[in-house]
Amino acid sequence: MHDLPVRTHAGHTAPVLQVEALTLAFGGVKALTGVGFDVAPGSITAVIGPNGAGKTSLFNTISGFYRPATGRVLFEGSDITRLPAPKRAGLGLARSFQNIALFRGMTVLDNIKLGRHAHLKTNVFDALFYAGRARREEAELRRDVEERIIDFLEIDHIRHASVAALPYGLQKRVEMARALAMQPKVLMLDEPVAGMNREETEDMARFILDVRREWGITVLMVEHDMGMVMDLSDHVVVLNFGQVIAQGTPAHVQADPEVVRAYLGAGDVGELRRRLRGDASGMPTAPAAMLAGAT
Repeated sequence: MHDLPVRTHAGHTAPVLQVEALTLAFGGVKALTGVGFDVAPGSITAVIGPNGAGKTSLFNTISGFYRPATGRVLFEGSDITRLPAPKRAGLGLARSFQNIALFRGMTVLDNIKLGRHAHLKTNVFDALFYAGRARREEAELRRDVEERIIDFLEIDHIRHASVAALPYGLQKRVEMARALAMQPKVLMLDEPVAGMNREETEDMARFILDVRREWGITVLMVEHDMGMVMDLSDHVVVLNFGQVIAQGTPAHVQADPEVVRAYLGAGDVGELRRRLRGDASGMPTAPAAMLAGAT
């Protein structure tokens, strides 16, 4: 899908996404203050922080749903701060949502196909009469969705099922499929494993790794599952009260005293660090085991 660049965040490759000094306010309440970080191409970058830290506000600003008071968002070197969300999607910035945003009365296949709308070239006349170009685009879209995306996410058995009839974990997978149908260069995932059981979390972690490894897609995610974040991420950005308090490798972030204070305030620091590793027992987490097996 895309050429796979160097994995490390600290390489010389220019960032695919840059967030520069973003400030966002609702009335007199500041949701974000001077937030800035880079996302390297081919990386998995995670944004973490306590509840109310500003993570979803940041995602909404990057994807174009909120407009910042100050600061910039750059995508592949171009300033997209004033571009509306559909234009950003057309450039290759796709996202999923914390609360599932699927059309519940439609089938899985139809929901996924809707993700490609930003790239379709059919005009109103072609679509109205289902003329040659519309027919060809529909056939190509269906073939790509069925042969690549549905097969990749292992949801072939539910392609014709109504979304409303699916369990929560499969609905989250369908939403990821719709985002992939947008042919993203950067895939933004807002709490991709929230509410999932262990098996569903393991599956989603595997899909995220494979999206980067096999398709070369850069991943930016917000997630509360610290085990998954620390096992999968190349770079971690920590927010607290709308400000970046730490960023770096998972190991660096886990050892940062500001992160410890933000999550714990005061108490058992050793226990917090075990939580940040996603492991209270000393046994490796499922994503860690997958990574170990891949090396």
